[in-house]
Amino acid sequence: MKILAMGGSLRRHSWNQRIAEVAAEGAAQAGATINLIHLADYPMPVFNEDEEAHEGQCEGVLGLRTVFREHDALLLSVPEYNGGPPAALKNAIDWLSRPQEGFRRLDCFQHKVCALISASPGSLGGIRGLPFTRMVLSSLGMQVIPQQRCVGSVHACFDDDGAMIDEATRDALHHIGATLANTTKRLCS
Repeated sequence: MKILAMGGSLRRHSWNQRIAEVAAEGAAQAGATINLIHLADYPMPVFNEDEEAHEGQCEGVLGLRTVFREHDALLLSVPEYNGGPPAALKNAIDWLSRPQEGFRRLDCFQHKVCALISASPGSLGGIRGLPFTRMVLSSLGMQVIPQQRCVGSVHACFDDDGAMIDEATRDALHHIGATLANTTKRLCS
């Protein structure tokens, strides 16, 4: 059972990347193999069907496709930008949903399990971006588990060295990771 974990931000040390790492620990403790990636490592242009027809799919898209195909589940931490998910994350999803010769349509998403989490320095923890992301991923064929966690005032959850010091938040994120691993195990057996 292989789980892909990532933050939906292009920032290398975003709060959402950090909580994805913490939740991934819970999935690993439940027996999953974890691959933690950074969205910024897969640069891609803004999706444009005309450009796709002329240029094809760039290296960033092809690389991210390969990584998505290799995993049974996705642990996704979604930042909230102005009440929704970031454009870079939605752009990546749009590119991955495009057909590719020799592969089943939507194979990056269909028959895979997903867990959504979010973090923000604000009090709501990024919750407003999750319903839209849940709807999009579900429409592409992912089984998005109902459990989710939004971490408000996330900056207070970590010490200066980057270690999570809020035990209740760490336990809740570990629980989401373990729930994803256990759900994936049941659905993929």
